[in-house]
Amino acid sequence: MNYSRVKKTIEATYTDRCTVTEHRKVIDKETKLAAWEDMEILKNQPCRLSFQAVKSTQDEGAAEKMVQSVKLFLPSGIIIKEGSKITVSREGREFVYASSGVPALYPTHQEIMLELFKGWA
Repeated sequence: MNYSRVKKTIEATYTDRCTVTEHRKVIDKETKLAAWEDMEILKNQPCRLSFQAVKSTQDEGAAEKMVQSVKLFLPSGIIIKEGSKITVSREGREFVYASSGVPALYPTHQEIMLELFKGWA
């Protein structure tokens, strides 16, 4: 099956932009000491954020609690490591998330579940 038309349709929804940052260990060539450095691996990439409210209960007797689920849509060829910091720009606002796991890969795109970025582990 030729997915090119479906892929173009999905990519037409990419109205947001994201920057992906990884926290990497680097070795200083002179001192041989290790240090952590933030490296942008992707900048201004077209993408799409999707928000969904999900009902969640911890206990059957407890009241239902609404939890927000956030998903990022990107082209399938892009590799984003788990735990990467993802800054998404939408209509003049910035949202900062962390990649929470392995992406769902499809022939036309990928979907990555996000959580709020709370700092580097």
